[in-house]
Amino acid sequence: MAAIAGWRERKEANRVALLEVNRRNFLELISTSALAKTKPPNIILVMADDQGYGDLGCYGSPSIRTPHIDRMAREGIRFTDFYAQPLCGPSRAGLMTGCYPPRNSLNFNHVPRAKTGIHANEVTIAQMLKPQGYATMAIGKWHLGDAAPFLPTRHGFDHWLGLPYSNDMWPFHPKVRRDGPESAVSKASRERAELTGFDGQGTQYPSDWFPPLPLMSDEAVLELNPDQTQLTSRYTQAALDFIAAKRNQPFFLYLAHSMPHVPLYPGVKFAGKSARGRYGDVIEEIDDGMGRILALLVKLKLDENTLVIYTSDNGPWLPYGIDAGSAGPLRQGKGTVYEGGVRVPCIMRWPGKIPAGAVTSEIACNIDFFATFAHVSGSPMPTDRKLDSLNLWPLTGRLRDTFLYFNSTPRYDPTQSRPVNTTVLGAIRRGPWKLHMESKALYRLPEDVGESNDVQLRYPEIVKELEQLAMQLAKEVTENPRPLGQL
Repeated sequence: MAAIAGWRERKEANRVALLEVNRRNFLELISTSALAKTKPPNIILVMADDQGYGDLGCYGSPSIRTPHIDRMAREGIRFTDFYAQPLCGPSRAGLMTGCYPPRNSLNFNHVPRAKTGIHANEVTIAQMLKPQGYATMAIGKWHLGDAAPFLPTRHGFDHWLGLPYSNDMWPFHPKVRRDGPESAVSKASRERAELTGFDGQGTQYPSDWFPPLPLMSDEAVLELNPDQTQLTSRYTQAALDFIAAKRNQPFFLYLAHSMPHVPLYPGVKFAGKSARGRYGDVIEEIDDGMGRILALLVKLKLDENTLVIYTSDNGPWLPYGIDAGSAGPLRQGKGTVYEGGVRVPCIMRWPGKIPAGAVTSEIACNIDFFATFAHVSGSPMPTDRKLDSLNLWPLTGRLRDTFLYFNSTPRYDPTQSRPVNTTVLGAIRRGPWKLHMESKALYRLPEDVGESNDVQLRYPEIVKELEQLAMQLAKEVTENPRPLGQL
């Protein structure tokens, strides 16, 4: 009997081992040969601006309706531990180039009329995909320099419709000094900011600090100070037109919504409809646009060959109170290296390639889009430079062990062409552990996602190990940075 029991145990062990081999073979199949034998997939990357971790139904929002993005999560994979950098410009720089922002000197937010931007020698996702026959379009916010050499059309995108920087960088910003009569738009902006609790007294920027906000098509100015209630709908329509026009070739669409960054301007159809005020209104309008994009993919029979991603550039801008988003269970928000500033929603959907209803708590970040898109498209990665991007495909198993949280402290000086910035390594995450570099606060995130229980005194050896690793990795990133583009 013992021999029979032993035989059965060995048989079961062999069966489990065979299943594991078959699983690995299947994953290898879908990650290499199957992709190589098909037309390169279309890639649609949609990124909201300042949307918090807790601002989607599938991430626990109690008051914002996002049925179409929630559907993406049901039909694809939802990341619980997905990261970006804590500010708009650095986050976009990392996403677009596959590098920690200090590596290519794009570690700060550009302001209008900047003399710097993304360097001509940087390779963007769009430039990487072009040799594979991809049509490329950027829609929405850019924020990697507003002078002509730094615009999307000079960096791999066939076309662009959008704003060169944030939608609050216009003459009606609540902190712009009023030297003469106040316009109706300025008055409404200031009063709204004061209502939210934001300091809107207007003493920080001189009256001419922000020029008129340009809505651009490629490199031409379409309008100055456009009606922002139409921005989201115009972006969505441009996305639909691009998809329809390029249906017969692989395409890369980068749709970077200007909202929910303040000021909040929902379209007429959505204003006042959300239980979460203006903030919820603009999120629900973005969600409606996602529904229209997904429906068009089905109509054009592109659905099964299109990878669609939805994410945010950083956490919510909390000083704006009711006009800011929510980080859900996370601590703090935009501009900080607490989880609320850098952990963002991310959902990926690709019918037939990504299992429906999957959820992963593995670490990943938006700089990993670069290597992942290279893999699924069959594009070679640049070999003449250091990249930090990791290939996430096929989205199973261990994705990334370590993430570095960099921050940039800006000091605005009217005599300078751009803010004076200091780059700081704020924190490091390694597996379940996160160490804040200045305070040495240590958190075990799976059990303490709100970073409320500092355990540095209990685990001094982990503090020391993480501190040494962080300094070593950060030195490699920051020691020999690639140059910033200069006019």
